[in-house]
Amino acid sequence: MFMSGRRDFAGFVALTLLFIATAVTAADWSRFRGPNGSGVSADTAAVPTTWSETENLKWKVALPGPGSSSPIIVGDRIFVTCWSGYGVDRGNPGDQKELRRHLICLDRNSGKTIWSKAVEPVLPEDNYGGMFAEHGYASHTPVSDGERIYVYFGKSGALAFDMEGNQLWQTKIGTESDRRGWGSASSPVLYEDKVIVTASAESQAVVALDKATGKEVWRQEAAGLGSTWGTPVMVKVDDQRTDLVLGVPYEFWAFNPDDGKLRWYCEVMVTDSYCSSVVTDDGVVYGIEGQGGGSIAVRAGGKGDVTDSHVVWSGRDSNRIGTPVIYQGRIYFFSRGSANCIEAESGKMVFQSELEGAARSSQSRGGGQQGGFGSGQGRRGGGGFGGDYSSPIIADGKIYFTSRSGDMFVMKASDKFEQLATNRVTNESEDFSATPAVSDGQLFIRSSKHLYCIASP
Repeated sequence: MFMSGRRDFAGFVALTLLFIATAVTAADWSRFRGPNGSGVSADTAAVPTTWSETENLKWKVALPGPGSSSPIIVGDRIFVTCWSGYGVDRGNPGDQKELRRHLICLDRNSGKTIWSKAVEPVLPEDNYGGMFAEHGYASHTPVSDGERIYVYFGKSGALAFDMEGNQLWQTKIGTESDRRGWGSASSPVLYEDKVIVTASAESQAVVALDKATGKEVWRQEAAGLGSTWGTPVMVKVDDQRTDLVLGVPYEFWAFNPDDGKLRWYCEVMVTDSYCSSVVTDDGVVYGIEGQGGGSIAVRAGGKGDVTDSHVVWSGRDSNRIGTPVIYQGRIYFFSRGSANCIEAESGKMVFQSELEGAARSSQSRGGGQQGGFGSGQGRRGGGGFGGDYSSPIIADGKIYFTSRSGDMFVMKASDKFEQLATNRVTNESEDFSATPAVSDGQLFIRSSKHLYCIASP
């Protein structure tokens, strides 16, 4: 009996430790489009296919203000940014001195706020209005290494906070403005001991900061960066080399992330602005852009101009603001109410199909913050000038895509178009411009007003 009891107790301890280990090592979603920027979750936990205001909605919490940045997940905490005080009402933006940017930490299980930090602006800021108002003052998604949270607030600079909300440093990177007045939106990324920021509008530069101190490590300036809104990706070329690759007007640029020096560049689609992010798989960099259209696949590596040597294929596919996602050799992207799939190896079209509910989304659901381009008027599935801002992600073998007006589409990730559901979490007018985050079977979606947690009971 004693030995049997010991065996039972040992088994109980082993199961308990296994549970704890699983809980601790559940995949974090620590940056824009997940831990490696791919938009593909490695979790095996089942994620709901259908949800509504009454089904599979674990919680809904109001945010202090709007924002287009995406939530990130670190352990049992969610981090998200927003702004308040100025530019909340398009018709009456108010006084720039009242502008505050917020970094908020919430409990992932309850949605309760653990802490919230407000950051005063560096003035003058970009005026709220026109295309700038389509995304506003909180468009850069935070990034975390598990010990600190790093944010970029444009003219107010990059900041680091510890997990308890204590500000560790703040570094101003630039105070210029985009020539169109569109602002900036690229999210910071991490590489070894550096935070790398694409300060496109503020200084037309890519800047690396020391994670611990915020001191500038290197800076690479170029005029073409002024019309770039995408987030760079890290591409492993071999065991000794990693390239930092960014899509800019007319070209791809690859930097050495250690010192910021340009390693290679490639002529790509003809566009005077690059709004989406490039994506990568197996050493190849892919881009699909909307302004003028165009798609391309470029093998990473090389030196100098690789246009004649490293282009794998090019096409005329047209994307909008959102970033494509690659999964099992196929590239998925959404444009003008359609779901598109092409082969990553060849660029050949696999399917192009109309999303059920996309037309209804644009005609009857206003998604913008205060009218104008973002109001849903004249859009088809979030089309129009700006289009849908959110990027698709993949989890549990399914594609999740959120239109700007709040229709949320779920598709099977396969070589045949199979739409599984069209969901909504609210019938109120809210702008859904952020890319969802997923972790351990929970889907987190933010709007201009709320943060939502979707999960099975």
